[in-house]
Amino acid sequence: MSGKARSHGIIFRPHFKTHQSIEVGHWFYEEGVRQITVSSVNMARFFADAGWKDITLAFPVNVRELAGISQLTAKIRLNVLFDMAEQAKAMTETLTSETGFFIKIDTGYHRSGVHPANEESIEKILRASTGSSLTFRGFLTHAGHTYHAGSKQEILHIHEQSIQNLSELKHKYASRYQGIISSAGDTPSCSLATDFNDLDEMRPGNFVFYDLMQLQLGSCNFEQIAAAVICP
Repeated sequence: MSGKARSHGIIFRPHFKTHQSIEVGHWFYEEGVRQITVSSVNMARFFADAGWKDITLAFPVNVRELAGISQLTAKIRLNVLFDMAEQAKAMTETLTSETGFFIKIDTGYHRSGVHPANEESIEKILRASTGSSLTFRGFLTHAGHTYHAGSKQEILHIHEQSIQNLSELKHKYASRYQGIISSAGDTPSCSLATDFNDLDEMRPGNFVFYDLMQLQLGSCNFEQIAAAVICP
């Protein structure tokens, strides 16, 4: 997966929620990975304490966790996610260190995020963060609906549609916010796709071990499944 990212010239920021292991993290580090993704404040703290200095918290900010987030921003380079202006406003009132943020885009999974056509919500988030220690990093999505796809072709269609949504947004706002990127990353898409178009960053996580669901989806073969759990 690291080689695929390099060959396409995109950032490889693997999600560590699957393994949540210091030792497995070292394997990534030995491969040259320096930027990672996590899904909770506690997980970010765990890996920050292990020496990781560039972490994206890829779950929309919970304002009840702002104290913990602020502690992390003082120690590491942290990126957070917003999908409503209230999150940005709350962070500007408590933030003491520079922090990056992505706007989470819902490209079809419907779990969280702003609809790509909802310009009003995007603008509200950007206005709420203006003049603060928050820096806009770009647009991010997790196309989790690939896990419910019925074929490889459907996975690739979701992948292409998601990247197109992000690309259109990035180019729309690039003149106002130089250097913003588009970030996506689900294991089925990252495993099967060969065309990453205008994507700047990939964040797959499950691929580190793979599993039977990935086998059924066609993301891997049986020999690539690297772990088994015995459940009495």
